[in-house]
Amino acid sequence: MELHSVILTTGCSVGFFKLANSGMKRLPMPDAARRNAWKWRNIATSFVHSLITGIWAVLCFYLHPQMAEDLISTHSVFSHALVSVSIGYFIHDFSDMVLNQKISQSWELLFHHSVVISCFGLSALSRRYLGFAAVALLVELNSVFLHLRQMLRMAGGAKTTPYRVNSMVNLGTYVVFRISTLAWMTRWLVLNREHVPLLAYTLGSVGMAIMTAMNIVLFCRLLRSDFLQTGRDGRKEK
Repeated sequence: MELHSVILTTGCSVGFFKLANSGMKRLPMPDAARRNAWKWRNIATSFVHSLITGIWAVLCFYLHPQMAEDLISTHSVFSHALVSVSIGYFIHDFSDMVLNQKISQSWELLFHHSVVISCFGLSALSRRYLGFAAVALLVELNSVFLHLRQMLRMAGGAKTTPYRVNSMVNLGTYVVFRISTLAWMTRWLVLNREHVPLLAYTLGSVGMAIMTAMNIVLFCRLLRSDFLQTGRDGRKEK
């Protein structure tokens, strides 16, 4: 993809997710979620992004398996478009949070989005490390169930069977597509040290270490909230 195609794809993506967010107003909303309608629409839009890009990332490696052997320079128009579309979503979500939420409540996500937009943007413009970006987007397969978990909780369904089933799938995909993917990316970075510039290698290593630690902490919180806490509550009732 040429520069103008990257810019056009990213711009169309921003517009698509803004329309998707606006379209959520026309869809039925649980009564329990109406007290924070903006958050419901925001999470629902994030769910759409995760569903699209998660499946898209898998297809990238299925259709072009050689990309997994060279994450630096090997890529396809399909994977280039994937990264551009994801940039558009993060730009939309960044602006949505700035306009509708206090900075003090969203600064961590805003920082995360800034880093992702910068890294993905450089990758899309330079046409390098697109395979690495596609691997990172495999994490979105787990984000589908993380967002669904939030929506079920907002809808008051935290004690329902669908929520419990989603919790189990969420933890399973968390290990496979989030923790394992980050571990694989870290391993690839170490094995390909000589092919990566020192600055990029240093930033990548530090970033991977921080993300791995954060994801382990989040995994423990999910495990405690959805399983261990439930068990303790049950024993108290007995």
